[in-house]
Amino acid sequence: MFAAERRQLIIEMVRANGAVSLRELARVVQTSEVTVRRDVRALEAEGLLDRRHGGAVLPGGFSREPGYSQKPLIAPIEKSAIADLAADLVQEGDTIMVGTGSTTLEFARRLIRIPDLTVVTNSLSIAQALAHANRVEVVMTGGTLSLGNALVGSEAQQVLHELRASKVFLSGGGLTAERGLSTANMLCASVDRVMVQSAAKVIVLADHTKLGAQSMFQTVPTEAITRLVTDRHATVDDRTTSELDALADCGVQIDLAPVGPAVEPPIHDQATPVTQPRLVPLPSQRRSAHGPTRRR
Repeated sequence: MFAAERRQLIIEMVRANGAVSLRELARVVQTSEVTVRRDVRALEAEGLLDRRHGGAVLPGGFSREPGYSQKPLIAPIEKSAIADLAADLVQEGDTIMVGTGSTTLEFARRLIRIPDLTVVTNSLSIAQALAHANRVEVVMTGGTLSLGNALVGSEAQQVLHELRASKVFLSGGGLTAERGLSTANMLCASVDRVMVQSAAKVIVLADHTKLGAQSMFQTVPTEAITRLVTDRHATVDDRTTSELDALADCGVQIDLAPVGPAVEPPIHDQATPVTQPRLVPLPSQRRSAHGPTRRR
């Protein structure tokens, strides 16, 4: 097992259990405690783990992510709304890249109706969702199969280095204006970074529970994000609204997907027709007429 794969497995064990002894880590990754101790020390130096009493624990400040089987159960209505809105950003004849994730999988299921579309992905789940779409060509990266049905490693990255796409659609474990998009899987993060380098536009799909949260590995810095598609519930809470304002100040275009009962702002002048029902003024727009446009 390569050092990168061994260390990723160590991180995933600690994330799943909260704290793991060096002896247990050595048993699972099938190496010596000396090697595991060296790995833990290196991961601690990167701020990814903390050493405690002959073991490793999660560092402070990072969100604990649910398992892959649990992710589709979190904010499913919001993810569906985000997927619907994001699919409108894809045009006939596009070549796009789609990263692994429960939200991007929902998005991929909407693509079967778009003709002459080419989808490059490292997700087996996304490829399977598009397998019977006659008008969509699917390009798989190859690589080593990881958790969450994702293909990772140098083979996957090499394929992506040689391709170009008009847009890449990514999700992750957390999104902040300060740090950008992040994920808990080191190997998936490496593949996502190459996708970003190979695409003209970077579109992040993240429901309101991801805003303000951070995971261990940065995948996309804020300045590289072209657009964020999130759900309307992100404007209800002051914390997530502030995060949206900060992202918009960094030049990220915000799209808000409608969720649940209509909560459109009241129309005070009934004589004035609403010509663009998708435009949603947020706090930063009300403060300044020169702020970036936000749409739901």
